[in-house]
Amino acid sequence: MRFVQFEDKGQTKIGLETEIDGNILDLSKNVGFNYKNMVEFLYGGDKSLEAAIRAVKSGVPSVERSQVRLLAPVTHPDKVICIGMNYRDHCEEQGAPLPIEPVIFNKFPSTIVGPYDNILYPDVTQELDWEVELAFVIGKKTRNVTKAAAMQHVFGYTVAHDVSARDWQMKRNGGQWLIGKTMDSFCPLGPALVTCNDIKDPHNLAVKCRVNGVTKQDSTTGELVHKTEALVEFLSKLVTLLPGDVILTGTPPGVGCFRKPPEYLKKGDIVECEIESIGTIRNKIV
Repeated sequence: MRFVQFEDKGQTKIGLETEIDGNILDLSKNVGFNYKNMVEFLYGGDKSLEAAIRAVKSGVPSVERSQVRLLAPVTHPDKVICIGMNYRDHCEEQGAPLPIEPVIFNKFPSTIVGPYDNILYPDVTQELDWEVELAFVIGKKTRNVTKAAAMQHVFGYTVAHDVSARDWQMKRNGGQWLIGKTMDSFCPLGPALVTCNDIKDPHNLAVKCRVNGVTKQDSTTGELVHKTEALVEFLSKLVTLLPGDVILTGTPPGVGCFRKPPEYLKKGDIVECEIESIGTIRNKIV
């Protein structure tokens, strides 16, 4: 199933994409479906999923995609956790060793914007960069989970853009990554949250990023150093993961700061982040 959040006449609703870039089934039209947002839906567990299935079987109406505003599939989660240096080929492009343990940082939940929303270019940076990432979303409260049981706690996957102000990430703020990663609108998500059973192998997906139609990143999730199960196990030993928590799994090579010479985004640029079986998010820098 391909869950989306969308805005219709000023109201946030949950729906299902019929296919990639397809129209949307409005689950709210079923009287038994009473969830106001995706985090609330995820807290409902199996009961929520059963309600969605009943709504589809009841024949809820389809909404033209062009007639609504698509939001990020998850908004206002408790946590947005990010994994750095997690693609073998990304480590190679910067001459860095593969990390033995996951490199953890975070973004504030307020960075999340929709799959087609604008990305704000902050006046305080001169080095705005792109990073396409596979993200997964936690489906149930998770603490001290083993790798073998980890996927029982993952609801699905979505596309993320880890927008980065490299000067603040690498040269300022004492070397702490947070500020360079968590300025307003620095985490576009979407277009859909695709359930795990609808992705054959999340660790064998094509991952691409284009800037103004030019491919900048082109890899596969097969290059991930620490895969989903290992990340859930590792993180759940450190913190309690809650339904709706978003985990960005890292970016492949081709980011602007490691190009020769370095390349950075400018106002007016269009960035497209695409992952096989999930879809494409498309955001303008303004």
